[in-house]
Amino acid sequence: MDNQQNSSVYFIGIGGIGMSAIARYYLQRRLTVAGYDRTPSALTHELEAEGADIHYADDVALIPQACLDPRHTLVIYTPAIPADMAELCYFRQQGFCLRKRAEVLGMLTRDMRGLCVAGTHGKTTTSSMCAHILHQSHLHCNAFLGGITKNYGTNYLLSPDSRYVVIEADEFDRSFHHLTPWATVITATDADHLDIYGTEAAYLESFRHYTELIRPDGALIIHTGLKMTPNPQPGVRVFTYSRDGGDFHAANIRIGQGSISFDLVSPIADVADISLGVPVGINIENSIAAMALAQLAGATPDELRSAMSTFSGVDRRFDFHVRTPRHAYLSDYAHHPEEIRQCVQSIREVYAGRRIVGIFQPHLYTRTRDFYRDFADALAGLDEVILTEIYPAREKPIEGVTSQLILDNLPAGKPSRIISKADVVEVVRHLDFDVLITLGAGDLEDYVPAITEAVKALEA
Repeated sequence: MDNQQNSSVYFIGIGGIGMSAIARYYLQRRLTVAGYDRTPSALTHELEAEGADIHYADDVALIPQACLDPRHTLVIYTPAIPADMAELCYFRQQGFCLRKRAEVLGMLTRDMRGLCVAGTHGKTTTSSMCAHILHQSHLHCNAFLGGITKNYGTNYLLSPDSRYVVIEADEFDRSFHHLTPWATVITATDADHLDIYGTEAAYLESFRHYTELIRPDGALIIHTGLKMTPNPQPGVRVFTYSRDGGDFHAANIRIGQGSISFDLVSPIADVADISLGVPVGINIENSIAAMALAQLAGATPDELRSAMSTFSGVDRRFDFHVRTPRHAYLSDYAHHPEEIRQCVQSIREVYAGRRIVGIFQPHLYTRTRDFYRDFADALAGLDEVILTEIYPAREKPIEGVTSQLILDNLPAGKPSRIISKADVVEVVRHLDFDVLITLGAGDLEDYVPAITEAVKALEA
């Protein structure tokens, strides 16, 4: 790996959830770690406390002296960084070794047995479940995750003696094409990132190519009924899974009183009485995929059973903040129509007959432009829909693309409105709901603590 001749690693975009995990990897290996990010965050502050030197202005003069020697510094950057960013241009002009985050993960999958989770939805939860199973098992694992696990309070696990590495395989910018999985799950292939891919056909082709990268001694575990046709190398074992069918599936599902349990049907070994630590419907499928990967690696039935019951979830994925007989409030990262649809269905399954209200912050102008009808259809499963303005992330506004497009396509008569996110807490104070969920991948998450207090005040 590149770090064998490097004494320092510099990150451009160090505060990203994926980048920070790799930064922690190099900190654990006692290399000098430094980097830039646009804004301070809880993650960057944690990295600074762990020894990283971080600054928040795009200024070459702020790069630490230890990272200015191209012979001994590896530069890792995220594809979200603009090509004309001053520090990125400096490193390129000076002949530094530059690697995308995905390239570094790819090197790890060639050094170890990569257990990778790809797909439009469910990647973070499924990979976190798999990492938890293996970490708690006799196998142990390293893990680079796309979210902060509640069990460990981090997005990174290190087990130097383990030959396994769990990786969330991100299709954005075709990043997962740098990986060489030993075993991989593909959860879904609903079109997304069309600003990158252009067409659904190109998006599906990227997943087909990804299956070609699986090691010949490895395995593919693919959700039943996906549009894409896999093309693995000879020798790759192919399995299917879903909640209700496929090689791996659930049987004897029991849902009630805030709990979910089921039996795992598996071509490796059936496992009875799996209980979910985070009891929402979509986690049945997520856990089936995670346990399939873990079984292929060698986890035992008792290890699967114990780990699934103690899995506490991931920040912003079905993240419960209030759960009382009168009210429940949770936040979720769902930012694609199918994710929202599955989220609403899962909540309905657990809270049948209750009034469910959702507050959704659309993420990206391009995604809103491409899927506003699908967003409206997915949100229609809620009893009341509240929208905020679009979170732009890396994009500039597109004329005519606003949250109004979604609102106008909701069913006639559906209680709905658009609010400013600055007013969200005051709106919650006067809402009529049994279950409230905030949805989206943007900065609505910043309001979660205040929303939580407002919901708790309703209990008084």
